[in-house]
Amino acid sequence: MSYFEIVMLICFGAAWPFSIYRSWVSRSTKGKSLLFMLIVMCGYVAGMLHKVVFNYDLVIFLYGLNFLMVSVDVFLYFRNRAGEKKHGTAGENEK
Repeated sequence: MSYFEIVMLICFGAAWPFSIYRSWVSRSTKGKSLLFMLIVMCGYVAGMLHKVVFNYDLVIFLYGLNFLMVSVDVFLYFRNRAGEKKHGTAGENEK
């Protein structure tokens, strides 16, 4: 088990609750990048696959937790985008 990997995942994971809260409260996609979130999710999947195939340990749960938090933010992105389209404000946030 790598303590550096644990610290990395905790540090990365610490930002997602704030991002989720901002998405929930603002109901806006402004400042969000779907592509970025999907790339991060792919990275977490790669980390989990590495743990399953080569080096299984409890750190896999940190990868899973981070993946879950990004998934929630992606879900909120689509919810917020649908609301923006409904209210005709979607074009203001997309460039």
